[in-house]
Amino acid sequence: MRRGRPGAGTGHRHRHRHRREQRSAMGRPVPGAALLAAAAVLLPLLPVPPVPPAGAAVPRLRVSANFECRASADSTLSPPRCRRGAPARSPLTPPALALSTARLCRPSLPCQPCLRVRLALRAAGIRGLQLNFLELGSNRASWLQVWRRHRAPGSSPWQVQFDCFPVESGRQVLVSLRTVPDQGLAISRSHLVTAEPPGPVFTHTWVPEARTIEVAVPEGPALMVRLCHQLALECEELPRPFHRQVLVPGGHRVSLPYEFLVPCLCIEASYPHRDSLRSKRCPFQEQPDAYGPELWSSVHFHDYSTSSKDQMAMVLSASCPLRPRATLCWREVAAEAAPCHDVPNSTASEEEQVYTLDKVDVHPLLCFRFSYGNSSHVECPHRPEPAWNVSLSVRGLQLRLHLTSSVPASFSAALCQRRGGQCEPEAPVYTVTRPEGSAPGELALLLPVQVLGSCVLVWRSDVRFARKQLLCPDVSRRHFGLLGLALALGLVVTVLLLNCRGAWRPPAGAAGGRPVLLLYSPDSEEHLGLVCALAELLRAGLGCEVRLDLWEAGGVGRAGALPWLYAQRGRVGRERGTVLLLWSRGSSRLFRLWRGGEGGGEPRDAHDIFGAAMACLHGELGAAGRRRDWVLVYFSRLCSPRDVPRPLRPLPTYRLPQELPRLLGALRRGRPAPPHRLRGRAKGLLHRLMEAEASKEAAGDSSGGCPGSPLQPPGT
Repeated sequence: MRRGRPGAGTGHRHRHRHRREQRSAMGRPVPGAALLAAAAVLLPLLPVPPVPPAGAAVPRLRVSANFECRASADSTLSPPRCRRGAPARSPLTPPALALSTARLCRPSLPCQPCLRVRLALRAAGIRGLQLNFLELGSNRASWLQVWRRHRAPGSSPWQVQFDCFPVESGRQVLVSLRTVPDQGLAISRSHLVTAEPPGPVFTHTWVPEARTIEVAVPEGPALMVRLCHQLALECEELPRPFHRQVLVPGGHRVSLPYEFLVPCLCIEASYPHRDSLRSKRCPFQEQPDAYGPELWSSVHFHDYSTSSKDQMAMVLSASCPLRPRATLCWREVAAEAAPCHDVPNSTASEEEQVYTLDKVDVHPLLCFRFSYGNSSHVECPHRPEPAWNVSLSVRGLQLRLHLTSSVPASFSAALCQRRGGQCEPEAPVYTVTRPEGSAPGELALLLPVQVLGSCVLVWRSDVRFARKQLLCPDVSRRHFGLLGLALALGLVVTVLLLNCRGAWRPPAGAAGGRPVLLLYSPDSEEHLGLVCALAELLRAGLGCEVRLDLWEAGGVGRAGALPWLYAQRGRVGRERGTVLLLWSRGSSRLFRLWRGGEGGGEPRDAHDIFGAAMACLHGELGAAGRRRDWVLVYFSRLCSPRDVPRPLRPLPTYRLPQELPRLLGALRRGRPAPPHRLRGRAKGLLHRLMEAEASKEAAGDSSGGCPGSPLQPPGT
C-alpha cells in the first residue's frame, strides 16, 4: 500500500493557488509569434553568454531548477518533468538566456537534435516564467511555463535548465523569455541548429546457436560497441558476466554474448571520445523468438502472497520494461507441464510492477498467468504448504470430510459425478465454518453416498476465488468388502442416517396431521441418529408432517438455510403446528456462545440454523401466546435439566425416552393414539441409539457428542 506524502494537502492548495495566479497574471499563454516580432530589436540589448558545447543525449523532456518547481507545456511538447537539482554547469549571471544544441534520444525512437535552454533570473517578486519557441521555416510555435511550488524567503537568483526543445536539423529557432507577473523583462535569443554529422555505422548478425550477436565495423574510425537493455530512460548495461564494452577497430568484428533473448536487447555504438554521437539498434522488438520462454526466464518473481490476508501478491523485476496482464488459473497437479485452467473475471491490479488480487484462497496450485503479447507464463505461490487441508474417509454409506485450517474460514462441499473428465457440483451444498478467534482444530462434514462412485468437491466459500479440490473414495473390491461388512453388522444408526440424508424422502403425513419443525444442534454422528430416529417416530407413529433439514437437503440447498428455516417457522405458525427443539450439551455450548455476543444476537453465518432458531425463539418468548408453539425435549443419558438455560425453562419440556408417551400425547392433541407395537419399536430404537451415544462419550471419542465437537452438517 502506498502511503500519502506528508504535506500532500498543502501541495494540493498550492496547485490551486498557482492556477489562479496563472489565470490572473497571464490570462492565457502568449503566442510565440507575437513576442518574437521584436526579436531583431532586442537581440543586441543584452550580452550573449557563451554557448556550451553539445552535451550527452537527453532521454526525455525535463526541467531542472534550483527550487521546488512544476512545469507545463502546450500540446506540441510532451509533458516535461520538473525537478530540483544543482545546475549542470556554473550558474549564469542574471538576467541571462543561453541556448545550445543537444540530442534527444527517447526510447524506441531515433535520436534527433534539440535545443537546450539555460536561464537566470532575479527571484524577487516573480512566481513563474514562460518560454516561447518559434522554429523558422516550419513556423512551429510552442510554449513552456515553469512555476515555483512554494514561496521561499530570500531572493536567490533562479537557475533553470530545459532539456530540450525538439528541432529539425539545420533550422533556426527564436526563443523569448518573460516573467509572471510581468515585470517588463523580455529576453530573446536565436540559435541555429547545425546539421548533425552521421552517427557511427555498423552491421550486426544474430547467431542464435552461439547465443551471440556479431557486430562488424566498416573501414574507418574505431567504434566502442556494447549490448544493453533499453529501459524507459536509458539503455542499461547487461548483468555480469555478459556486460562487455569493446573498442573495435575499423574493418574488424566482434561477438558479444547475451544472457536472454528479449525484445529490449539493443546494440549501441559510439566513437571513443566523450559525448560522441551514438547509434543504437533494437533488432528484436519484432522478433517472435524474443517473446518466448527466455523472456519469462529473464523476469524475477517475488511472491508476497499471504493466506492470513486472503491476498495474492507478486512483484516483478525484469530486464525489459514489461507490463504484462495477470489473471488467475488453477492446476490439478503440481507440475510445470500441467495445464492451468483459467479462472473467469480474475484480473489482478497492477501498480509499478506490483500485482495484487484480494479475496483469494492462497494455494500452491492457484496461480497467476502473466500474458504479454502472444506469450504467457504461469507462476504459482512459492510457499509449498496450503493454509488448509482435507481428507476423506468412508463410514457405511457416508463420506466424512476432515478439515484442518490455520486461518478462520468457511468451507463448502458438494457431491459430484464424473462425466467426460469434468465433475460439476450438485445440490445440496454442505458448509462448515471455523469462526474468527477460535482455536485451530479439526472440522468435519458428513455427506451421503447417494450413488456409488460419487466424488466430493471441497472449496473455501468465504472468498471470491478458490480452487475446488476433488476427492474420490476408494471403491476397490477390497473396500467394497469392508463396505458390505459395515452394512451387514452396522448399528441401526447407519440405516437411520441413510434415511435422513436423502437416500429417500419420507412421504407426507396423513391427512389432518399438523407440521412439526424439528430443530437441533449438530453434536456428532450418533446424535444425528437420535434426531433421525425421533423424526421417523413422529412421522410413522403420529402421521406428523416432520420438517427436518436432513430430509429437506434439496430444498435447503436451493433456498438457503436461513430462508428455509423462516419459511418453515411461518408455516408451523399458520397451521398450528409445533416447533420441537431437541436439546443437548452441545446445544448448551452453542447457546452460551450465541448469548454471550459472539454472534451478536444473530446467526453467526448464513448456514447457522441453530443460531437463527435461538434468535427467533428469543424474540417470541416475550410475545403472549407464541411460546406455546415451542416444545423442548432432551435425552436423559446425554443431558440433564441443569443443561437447559434458564430463559428456556418456561417452555414445555419432556425427558426422553421416559416421557415419550407424554410427548406423543402433547403432539397428538386429541387424535387417536398410535399403535402400541410401533410406539414400542421406536422407543426401543431410541434406547439402543442412546446407549451407543453414551458409550461413545465414555470412551472419549473426539468425533462423538462431546460439547466441543465442531461437526456442522448442511443447514446448521
